[in-house]
Amino acid sequence: MIDESSNQESTSPEKLLIDNPSDFQFHAAYLTYSNIFDKAINPETKKQLNQNIMALQQNQIDYPTFYRNISQYRTEEGSQYNYGRAFIKTQKKREWRRKTQRHERIERHKK
Repeated sequence: MIDESSNQESTSPEKLLIDNPSDFQFHAAYLTYSNIFDKAINPETKKQLNQNIMALQQNQIDYPTFYRNISQYRTEEGSQYNYGRAFIKTQKKREWRRKTQRHERIERHKK
């Protein structure tokens, strides 16, 4: 029984170390693969990710296909749904001056 449990642990796929920093597109794809692989728990998911990154490295698939294949695993991140920018409150210069002057006046008379 001990042999079976250690055998199951060893069958879990390991992360491939095939990064190529000189190729920007592949490097970006590898970083995405790496983040998803680290968060994945299921060995089958890890196996699929390894197959996709190997196929990309060997030019069997293109980048849009790679991202389409791994998109189902990226939904856990939640980062893909963050399309918009952070909300920035704006105000006119005149409005800012009035608020500043009012605040200074209040502070001056508090003393």
